Amino acid sequence: MIAAIVRQNGINLCFKNSSPLRKSDVVFSHLLLHFSTVIDPTVPEMLMRKHNFSPAAASQAAPVLARMRNPNKSDSAITFLKENGFSKTQVDNIVKIWPQFLSANLEKTIKPKIKIFQDSGFSANDAVAIISNDPRILRQSLKNRIVPCLSTLKGLLGSNFEVARLLKNCGWFLETNLDNNLIQNVEFLKNYGLPLEQITWSMHYFPMILLRKPETVRKFVYKAEKMGVRKSSRMFIHAVRLFSSMSEETLELKLRTFHALGFSEDDIAATFRSVPLVFGVSEKKIKEVKDVLFATGKYKMSCIVKNPVSFMYSVEKRYMPRFKVLEILESEGLIEKWPCLAVLCRMSGKKFYEKFVGPYLDRVGDVYVAKECRKRIFSRNSLALIWIMLETFTLQALEKEMPNKLKMNSVLRVVRNFEYRPNNYSQWLLRLWIDRRDRKYLVPTVIIPEKFE
Repeated sequence: MIAAIVRQNGINLCFKNSSPLRKSDVVFSHLLLHFSTVIDPTVPEMLMRKHNFSPAAASQAAPVLARMRNPNKSDSAITFLKENGFSKTQVDNIVKIWPQFLSANLEKTIKPKIKIFQDSGFSANDAVAIISNDPRILRQSLKNRIVPCLSTLKGLLGSNFEVARLLKNCGWFLETNLDNNLIQNVEFLKNYGLPLEQITWSMHYFPMILLRKPETVRKFVYKAEKMGVRKSSRMFIHAVRLFSSMSEETLELKLRTFHALGFSEDDIAATFRSVPLVFGVSEKKIKEVKDVLFATGKYKMSCIVKNPVSFMYSVEKRYMPRFKVLEILESEGLIEKWPCLAVLCRMSGKKFYEKFVGPYLDRVGDVYVAKECRKRIFSRNSLALIWIMLETFTLQALEKEMPNKLKMNSVLRVVRNFEYRPNNYSQWLLRLWIDRRDRKYLVPTVIIPEKFE
């Protein structure tokens, strides 16, 4: 009642004695209506109890419900989503991103948009994932936007599977006129000589490039060509992406940074041709990597110039743990020399473990393994990947050694399938090493959940 009175008074105040009606009056009235809405502080709490919303979703939904004449209408929209396979988390995400969904017309706005995905051959799970990732799709015109865009994307990518994979990560492709950007950019790049495989790959990983204005994309392409990147190189699209995300001033600053490190013009040109993304690394990180590499006394500036990709790796996650292992092995005479920089920075974690950690586990296990695992705290639904590395034990022998509170059936299922991702959460890694001699865990600090799904 109070909200209605305030709204009505606001409108009367705005339009009283205002003839003729001016555009500024209309704008002001809408602003006044928006900011004058009185929100009952108990509404968010009610939403959390009634719909199991998170506090963030409840706070976003409260103003929308306060402006609705019949807030109970939002219940039908939420119920419809749940009946069509949307999980609690997905409904929560929809409300946080587009809270106006709660006041949308269920029959005219929501149902037809979801139905079109099903009628177009998308699976129910794909439709749910696409819409929950970017619910603003639901406010697009069905006839003028969603249907034409789905048809265009399927023509380019070839299948509903590829279209769904794209839209799960980037719903923007259903929120713009693809004839004005995507189609023109794809045609230009094809005529320019880029393989269609590279173009469609960029749609998945750098979607905003192809949704830019065609004249802007042409400018980025010509810049990449001027820098000497070959059209046939897989690095070409990376160079185009770099220019699309960097101003002229920023690029000049990066070039001066590399000059100051000792890179010649030829070195910079070669770097741009081979690893253009290096120029997207911040000046702070470039200096940090250089200082860390120099501090070892093993690598000179000439090594870095020959391997500029070294700037792209993490000091905390890659360099420092490996340096500590190599220092211990060298001090105990277990290795004669460190690997060259090209090998050190590119070597995968698995390869590094097999060569420098596994054979010397009793020397470096506490430094490389335990420290890494202490950071992993596993909850019921966040356990996404388990690797069990056995020295001599079979799975049957391991079952006798494992703590009772770890469900062995779940572990065996993970091991046999090698990979388990319950809810597409971030991959979490639990490594269990068993000592041959006394069968004690080398990583006792890892917290194993009492049960997990």
